[in-house]
Amino acid sequence: MEESGAVAQLGERLVRNEEVDGSNPFSSILMTGMVPKKMFLTRGVGRAKDKLASFEAALRYAGIAPFNLVKVSSILPPNCKIISRSKGSAMLAHGQIVFVVMSENQTNEPHRLISASVGVAVPADPKQHGYLSEYHSFGERETKAGEYAEDLAAQMLASTLGVPFDIDSSYDERREVWKISGKIVRTRHMTQTAVGHKDGLWTTVLAAAVFIL
Repeated sequence: MEESGAVAQLGERLVRNEEVDGSNPFSSILMTGMVPKKMFLTRGVGRAKDKLASFEAALRYAGIAPFNLVKVSSILPPNCKIISRSKGSAMLAHGQIVFVVMSENQTNEPHRLISASVGVAVPADPKQHGYLSEYHSFGERETKAGEYAEDLAAQMLASTLGVPFDIDSSYDERREVWKISGKIVRTRHMTQTAVGHKDGLWTTVLAAAVFIL
């Protein structure tokens, strides 16, 4: 009896806290299964003598260094609104646990071109989930790496929606098929490229989709 009474009191305190804070209520997060309502895209590049330090520099460039990042798999939730980085960052608190879909790449080879990209495929039906892809490569410029990541996300969404496509056709040809089907409303990507530092410093590039509950 005492234990159940303590649990009830804890619940009452949580409810009172929710009423005071007015944002991200604990109970509503549990009821919705922590499904993100918003998302923003960002990217960054960093260079340093140490590999980890270069990664930290890239996180700072991308504006997500102050958060405790948790990588998740690549589903864009239904009705998840894509907002700007500035608006999204303003909705997060330093030290907060933040879920991300992130691609990264690193090198300490002078003049080596590296890329990291996140692709996004959004269905026409807002009640249907979309897809996010992670892709990194060497020797590819931003457009090529970005389009590849975009294509990966679109392929995953198309296969889920039952949209037929020829895997051996070009990306432009597949994109036209998806456009005609009317089931995929848009695709996009966020890509960061960089060339390895001439003196052999570690260079890190990253691209991320950042979720907001």
